[in-house]
Amino acid sequence: MTDLSAPAQTATGPDAGQDDELLAVNAIRALAMDAVEKANSGHPGTPMALAPLGYALFTRHLRHNPDDPDWRDRDRFVLSAGHASMLQYALLHLSGYDLSLEDLKEFRQLDSRTPGHPENFMTPGVETTTGPLGQGFGSAVGMAIAERLLAAHFNRPGHEIMDHRTWVIASDGDMMEGLQSEAASLAGHLGLEKLVVFYDDNDITLDGPASMSFDGDEVPARYAAYGWRTLAVDDVNDLPALDAVMDEAAKPDGRPTLVAVKSVIGYGAPTKAGSSKAHGSPLGTDEVAGAKRALGWPYTEPFTVPDEVYERMDARQRGGELQAEWSRRLRAYRQAHPKLAAEFDRRAEGRLPDGWDADLPEFTTGDGIATRKASGAVLNALAARIPELIGGSADLSESNSSKITDAADVTRDDFSGRNLNYGVREHAMGAALNGMLSHGGVRAFGATFFTFSDYLRPSLRLAALMKLAAIYVMTHDSVGLGEDGPTHQPIEHLAALRAMPHLHVIRPADARETAGAWRQALARTDGPTMIVLSRQNLPVLEGSDPDQVPQGAYVVAGGEFEDPDIVLVATGSEVSLAVEAGALLAEREVVARVVSMPCWELFEEASDEVIDDVLPPQVPVLSVEAGTSFGWARWADDSVAIDEFGHSAPAADVFTACGFTPDGVADAALDLLDVTEESS
Repeated sequence: MTDLSAPAQTATGPDAGQDDELLAVNAIRALAMDAVEKANSGHPGTPMALAPLGYALFTRHLRHNPDDPDWRDRDRFVLSAGHASMLQYALLHLSGYDLSLEDLKEFRQLDSRTPGHPENFMTPGVETTTGPLGQGFGSAVGMAIAERLLAAHFNRPGHEIMDHRTWVIASDGDMMEGLQSEAASLAGHLGLEKLVVFYDDNDITLDGPASMSFDGDEVPARYAAYGWRTLAVDDVNDLPALDAVMDEAAKPDGRPTLVAVKSVIGYGAPTKAGSSKAHGSPLGTDEVAGAKRALGWPYTEPFTVPDEVYERMDARQRGGELQAEWSRRLRAYRQAHPKLAAEFDRRAEGRLPDGWDADLPEFTTGDGIATRKASGAVLNALAARIPELIGGSADLSESNSSKITDAADVTRDDFSGRNLNYGVREHAMGAALNGMLSHGGVRAFGATFFTFSDYLRPSLRLAALMKLAAIYVMTHDSVGLGEDGPTHQPIEHLAALRAMPHLHVIRPADARETAGAWRQALARTDGPTMIVLSRQNLPVLEGSDPDQVPQGAYVVAGGEFEDPDIVLVATGSEVSLAVEAGALLAEREVVARVVSMPCWELFEEASDEVIDDVLPPQVPVLSVEAGTSFGWARWADDSVAIDEFGHSAPAADVFTACGFTPDGVADAALDLLDVTEESS
């Protein structure tokens, strides 16, 4: 093993000579410089600095197999400093993944397999999408949680089939983001001893020296306070020190591990090393040439990789041997525990158990039940048949009705439970969901008040981008929560979340639709679902139907009339209000059809024939929803809505003040009919 700092500083040209390890490390640096230069875009400095760390990890410590990137018991690697993506792409290419030199040459180009930030749906070997700083860190915590949950459920004495680590590279920027603090605190609390985070302590941010904004923040001391073991490497170029610290980090001691690694950003660049100029833009032709000379890189042609580098860094044989050994253990496990092995395989394939939705509760027409309470009953019926269904709340499990009552809580000493206590950490909860689902083997949900969806929105957006089947249970969905007032009354949230691609927002009208919402969310595998639920009791409607939820909208009342005068379309708690308003309109000889639209996104996927059948063309439509009117023009001609913040008062008083009464809706419908008649 080599201390790389001296050769890199003293080598002056192709004749300086390099050993194989230094040649491999410098190949990573050269590929990063060349790709960023060719794209005229990117971040070369961190890949140049951390090349020794990546080299040591991928060649000697990471348990991975490039020939099978999805091997179930592989170690997970997360580049939370996602802007340094060329570090990961170079490592994947050189170690034998299906990522060619031509792919590296297409860095940051349209439809390239090497996008600007790592995307798990674009590049083999990338475990999770990392872009916004802190998100990769939080997802890695979720991966480490998933590993522990699966180990507790499946491992048996002498048969450990789930036993791997999660390795992370994080930057100063990661360490400043609030998400990281939440996730690190949670990881320390849970004692995630198979989580190892390398903190690239290079004293540089995009704007300049880190001291401009990060002065006095002692990261290792903070992590020690979180309950982490803290280690350090004084010079990233010291390969023996890196190997020693990785060996130490792999020894479990009941705590996650932070390794603070000192590096020089843009290492080797003659004028830009150690400065923000090496951070977020190409070095420039002359600086690249100077860096290669300083590093002793003997090749002037871009994207040149000597055969000996490929030979040294090829991880396929080692990875194949590691996977073969695990496969032998898995075969022995199948013989010793065939039922558990069958469940292990089913979960890996993403299949739900047969009959998973056979015992959903039934609800009696006319009964009053808050949809959050109905959700809790449905959740527990599903959990009894789906052992991989786990989840938790941001300190609101009773309010959210999100507890699996027949299961224990997950603790640092026992991961056999199914209830995760996130504390008041919505950011960490959202990111951990992404990590658990990226890891696989579990179906995970997270719960909080709907207004606090703002706190997990960045993670939710990544779940939508990655098309992860996360489930978000959001309660207290409108001004109906009452006295807590406008800070807690989510007026604009439905519109904002409906604007997000791939996210299904389901706001059920009653307990029956709530059962349908859960069934739809769990059946879905191509994206996240948010179930938005009421605090207050809602009547179980005569015409509600859980089987209609997948259609997105259906006629809940007045369907016997083929030619209605008006359609009232509503969601959630306002559907029962619309039914009452329809009855008042009937007294005035106005034929109203009432449509429940629990999910816009699903209804948009319906055929034109179905849409026209539910919302007949040429019939005026009035939407009724206790939120902003924004977006309803897609479906309605006018809206009963709330386009201003709410009030602090009992729920009934707030609804009345905002015009949400049967008379108010009926009057609005008559006004719309008058306008329609005048314009026709």
